[in-house]
Amino acid sequence: MPPAGRSPRITPVEPPYDPEVGLDLEKLMPPGIPPLSIFRTIANHPRLLRKFRLTAPAFFAKGLLDPKDRELIIHRACARCGAEYEWGVHVAAFSRPMGFSEAWIHATVHATADDPVWSEREALLVRMVDELHDTGDVSDDLWKALAARWDVTQLVELVILAGQYHLISFVVNAF
Repeated sequence: MPPAGRSPRITPVEPPYDPEVGLDLEKLMPPGIPPLSIFRTIANHPRLLRKFRLTAPAFFAKGLLDPKDRELIIHRACARCGAEYEWGVHVAAFSRPMGFSEAWIHATVHATADDPVWSEREALLVRMVDELHDTGDVSDDLWKALAARWDVTQLVELVILAGQYHLISFVVNAF
């Protein structure tokens, strides 16, 4: 995990932005919200920012998953990668407004899949993220349990979402 308070290795761009960069940053955020540091850092590579912006809605927009399942996957993936910044963004912007308890938020970092804080459904998601993190795969037994609860389109989203937040974690930790 990067040391808390470490200075950025790549300085996020600051306004005034190049017009195309400004448009891309604006489209990544809700109206009236300034762009997050992670997006302003990626903006150091304007072509990559554009590609990121064009593909981001597929990963960041609400998909077919229950929002609580989605947040659990994101929290756990970020926690397992030690991405405090991104984990904290999701705590502040989503978990607390969605009414998650402090115990639940704490568990996303510190609990194992068999912790009683999790429902059976949540425990499956924690196991999935942990297996993907540890092995790059999902065991057959866990896959069968997941497939009994989520349809094929949701299963695709579960795995891609966990992978996307691994990528985001790598970006925030490295930069």
